[in-house]
Amino acid sequence: MSEGPALRRGDRMRGADAGLRERPAARALLLVLAFAFLALFLAAPLAIVFVEALRPGLGAYLAHLAEPDARAAMRLTLTVAAICVPINVIVGLAGAWAIARFRFRGRNLLVTLVDLPFSVSPVIAGLVYVLLFGAQGYFGPWLKAQGIDVIFALPGIVLATLFVTFPFVARELIPHMETIGSSEEEAALLLGASPWRMFFAIVLPNVKWSLLYGVLLCNARAMGEFGAVAVVSGRIRGETTTMPLHVEILYNEYMGAASFATASLLALLALVTLAAKAGVEWRFAKSIAAQAPAGSE
Repeated sequence: MSEGPALRRGDRMRGADAGLRERPAARALLLVLAFAFLALFLAAPLAIVFVEALRPGLGAYLAHLAEPDARAAMRLTLTVAAICVPINVIVGLAGAWAIARFRFRGRNLLVTLVDLPFSVSPVIAGLVYVLLFGAQGYFGPWLKAQGIDVIFALPGIVLATLFVTFPFVARELIPHMETIGSSEEEAALLLGASPWRMFFAIVLPNVKWSLLYGVLLCNARAMGEFGAVAVVSGRIRGETTTMPLHVEILYNEYMGAASFATASLLALLALVTLAAKAGVEWRFAKSIAAQAPAGSE
């Protein structure tokens, strides 16, 4: 008697699976809709950027990229990314370690602060830095007296970029660290390993793929950030304009070919980042699967 309900449930589940398998038209429709969405909202705009950039010809395209203001924007963008990404790696690792391994008063507040840049508009973040370090801000006059420029200079751009890119590394690491647990780390410490040796021999290898994904996301956002940087940079051409700002300035001046040329370079950097991520996943697929936490599939 007790097997009746179980058998009926099993029959219903098998019937549902069979119903899904017997509806290729539904699967085909979903696939068509998904690919149509991706083509319309991702592939088409990306293709238009490259088409418009190369419309005047390859020589004009290279000439636009070789202009002094364009080269200055490229240098500044790469400099900001080179500063922000290592800082976010260090701070993200420390924050993720504290959140995943310890229970302490204020832990929930720390988690909230990690997520804060996701909920605050980048423009508001830039305005906050202006109010703090601007000429009329709380610390601006003192900094000016010391000969330190923050707003409308590289330090302000770095601070704004750090704010908007901070969560990416930590948010990739926290769930991974919480899932894998601390048993291996505790065993290493019990066997006499120093904390630093335990970190480099146990922790870092276990989270290296999550760390890599966080670094890629952080780098992409650092190079493409617009809102916060636009507020604190002052948009001084050749000095404080990053590549996204340079694209906007050129477009507003009706220099469409030049703006699309710089935009295509930004898009190319994004595609290179995506290709690097896909290449690493393909090349080290077995290692990634072996290090995946149990139950994460």
